[in-house]
This record gives sequence, structure tokens and C-alpha cells, in this order.
Amino acid sequence: MMDALAQQAALIARIARRLEAGGSRVVRFDTHVSTVLVAGKHAFKFKKALRLPFLDDTTLAARRFHCDEECRLNRRLAPGLYIDVVPVTGDAAHPVLGGAGAAIEYAVRMHAFDQHALWGFRIAQGLLDGAEVDQLAQLLARFHLDAARAPADSRWGARTLTAATFAGTLAELSVSPAGAAVAGLAALRHWEAAERARLDDQFGGRKAQGMIRECHGDLHCDNILTLDGRVQAFDGIEFSDALRWIDVMDDLAFLCMDLARRSRPDLAARLLNRYLEDTGDYGGLAVLPYYRVHRALVRGKVMLLRAAQQDVPASERARCEAEGLHYLAFGIRSARRGHAAIMLTHGCAGSGKTTFCRLAVGILGAIQVRSDVERKRLPAGRAPAGDPAACATALYGETATRRTYEKLRSLAAEIVAAGWPVIVDAACLKAAQRTALQALAADMDVPFLVFDIRASRTTMRERIRARRREGLDASDADLAVLDSQIAADEPLGPAELEHAIVVDTGIGLDVARVRRICAPVLDILDAQA
Repeated sequence: MMDALAQQAALIARIARRLEAGGSRVVRFDTHVSTVLVAGKHAFKFKKALRLPFLDDTTLAARRFHCDEECRLNRRLAPGLYIDVVPVTGDAAHPVLGGAGAAIEYAVRMHAFDQHALWGFRIAQGLLDGAEVDQLAQLLARFHLDAARAPADSRWGARTLTAATFAGTLAELSVSPAGAAVAGLAALRHWEAAERARLDDQFGGRKAQGMIRECHGDLHCDNILTLDGRVQAFDGIEFSDALRWIDVMDDLAFLCMDLARRSRPDLAARLLNRYLEDTGDYGGLAVLPYYRVHRALVRGKVMLLRAAQQDVPASERARCEAEGLHYLAFGIRSARRGHAAIMLTHGCAGSGKTTFCRLAVGILGAIQVRSDVERKRLPAGRAPAGDPAACATALYGETATRRTYEKLRSLAAEIVAAGWPVIVDAACLKAAQRTALQALAADMDVPFLVFDIRASRTTMRERIRARRREGLDASDADLAVLDSQIAADEPLGPAELEHAIVVDTGIGLDVARVRRICAPVLDILDAQA
């Protein structure tokens, strides 16, 4: 195999020289499984002729097949990047890229892009913003909803395969000199077995619900980029069905883990919440922590594999080993169970509830459930077009409101049972609505808090006018709805105020201010440890 790899490396080096002779400046990138030559406006990606526990590209036929699969699969999320598969013809001494005749190698041809577009670089430079994360969350939500579902009788998503995949990762790490030295990996074996047993019903239910689909499989920050304002995910798994036909929450967990590992837990929370808002897949929260731990170990394993390859320069080897160990340590820390709580907002339309919640979830690691979104998921939740009176009745009438709060309570119970804190982003103007959620917190033995969101009537009216002009939010509340809410509001009573934190949004909200507001909540969550 080493001879084949050496021969292939020599062939690719000759191709690079021919491209340079043709006037192109060639830049080479290597991963543990691929070599990429960037020449002018194009990039050519070659599959390394190697065998690893999770892939076998030792034959030309396998490399051709995986080149074709890479184009097919990655065009789903990055259609503008992938062009075609080109053969290398001629002979080893005189290779021709894209020539006629029998192929001696194959490459995926792509459009080249500036490496500064990669999210790994953008995060390191402080350039990645929430709008990009929102865009990706929406892209992934649509992608997962449309992705092919694993047949019910397939092995994909089976409990035994899930266990074998995690066990395989631990086994590979145990024989890695660097990985074997990490304290805590042995304890992870016991943690994994206990979690798998605890989540057995959830794993089975996820497959029965059709949540095992043909996913990306390798969603980390260095496989995502922003080009000309458009977010794309590329370089998904093509070489292993088992690593691609997975739970959609497993796919999402990789990026949530990677964002948090790169010191941006706020962006990880934003991604997760926007994705859940678009898909409604709150049931996946039960299994997400399991997958998040595994994904940290996978990324650590990949970096350690790269560090162990002979063709890696010493400086890169040291960097890869250090990063690999950081991922392993993060995975071990992530195995700690989270602290749940039930929090709700109290405030009229336009008071700033959703703005506050979007910032708070990144600080608290919480899940936000919105009444404005859940109303529309219920049967007949869409308002009739062109009929304001019917719209108000359909969305904000007594029956619709009661069913909405029942749904919010059900979701809060599901989220807390999965071990997450939840913020119910709703007006909660009636004491009975708040009492029902407080009783749920008592039943589930978790803390209960109320964010009392306040703004002047003038401010609320201005926000509603602006929101309706822009048409960018899920809320359909208008000024008439605001007036009815103000009239119907039942202020917090003395007993409720004991659990309340007042938030005046009229003076504006930013991360620093919301962090100060949430400080006592973090103390309450930490006290559960």
C-alpha cells in the first residue's frame, strides 16, 4: 500500500508541475484521505490510495466511484462548487489531466475559493456572524427535511450499528499513541454504554419516525464556507454509507460541537435553536448530547490520524496532534449531563421577548420555543389571506391560544426530560398560562423563572409597525392584537415576582447586558451540579 501511495504522490506531483508549466500557480492541500491541487479558478481533488478502518480507496475503480459519489452528494448543499469528475490519462511519467484515452487516475474538479471563506478561518478572525449561522440553519433544515430516508428494514440507524460506530471510534483512539494517553477515554466507555441503554427507546423511535436519512456526515467548520454572502457546506462523506446514513441530529451535532469547541457556544446555540424552529424536531434533543460527544471524538481521531501520517511536515504534525487532543478533551467534558430549568417570558407583542430570548439561549445553553411558531404548526394554524378578522381569530382566538399553550407546555416537558433548560417565548399574559408551566417545573423538580419583558406602549407599537413592514418575523401580531393584549394582561402576582427577573428592553439589548441579566440564572443552573 505504501508503494501505491508513493506512486500516486509522484503522479500528483507531476500533474502539479504540468499545471504550473501551463501558467497556473498551484497550491497543494492535504487531508488524511485526499490531496487537492488548486490551479487558477479550479481545484482538483484526488482520493489517496489508502485503506483505513472506515474506507478503502486502494483500487482505481473505488476512487472513481467515490469521485462520482462526492459530486452527486455534495451538489445537494454546494451545487455551485462541484463541476465534474476528470480522468488523468497518459502514463505515470507524462500524465494528462482531462485527456483522452484510458484513465490512470481520477479527480473531482471544483471551482476554487478563497480559503478565508472557510468558517474555521472566519471564527478565528472574529468574522463569523449570526446571520450566517441562521442561513446555514435554514439550509440544513431544508436539506434534512428533503433528504432520502433510510428504509425501515435497512441496517442504518439500528441500535447495534450506533453502538458499533461509537465503539469503533474508541477502539481506534485506544491504539493511537496520543489518544491512548488522554485521561478519561476509559471512563467514556462506561458512559457510552450507560447512555446507550438509557436512550434505547429514543434510538429506536428515531428510526421509526424516519429520522435516519442520507446526510452530509462531516459537518464541521472547515467544511463550511461563506462566498459572496451565500453559505454552503461541502466535502460530505462519500466513502462510507454507515457514516452518511445517520440520524439528522447526529449530522447537526457535529457542527454544534465544533462551534462550541472553537469557543462559540453562543453560535452553537443559535444554530440549534434556529434549526429546531424550522424543523420542529425537538424530540432529537434527547440523543443530541450522545452524538455530540461522539463527534468530538471523531474529529479528534481524524486530527490524530493526520498527525501520524509520514508525509506531514513536523509543524503541521504538532498542530494536528494538539488540535486532536483538544477535541478529545472537549468530548470528555461534554459527557457531563446538562442542568434543566423551565423559564418563560411575560410581555406583550413588540416588547422584545424574542430578541431577548435569541441572545439568552446562547448564554444559558437553552432551547427557545416560540408561540408565534408553534401556533402555525397546529392544524389550521395558517391565517386566512386577506381577511384580518379571520386572521385574528385563527391565530389569536381563545381556542387557538389554548391549544398553543398546551403545545408549549408539552414541548417544555419534552425538552426538560431530555436534560435541557427551556425558555418558553410567549406572551403568557394570563396567570393560568404561567401557573401551568410553574406546576410543570414543580412536577419535574427543576427551577422555574419568569423573564418579565417590558417596554413602553409607544416602543411596542413602533416595533410592530417596523416588523410588519419588513415581514421577516414569524409573528402576525398587529396593533389591534397589541391593544387586546394590553387590555387582557394579568400582571405578575407577588408569588410570581419571587421567580421573576425584570427586563426593560426600551433601553436596548446587547450580549453584554443580557449576560448580566442572565447571571443569576446561571448561578441557579450551576447550583444543580
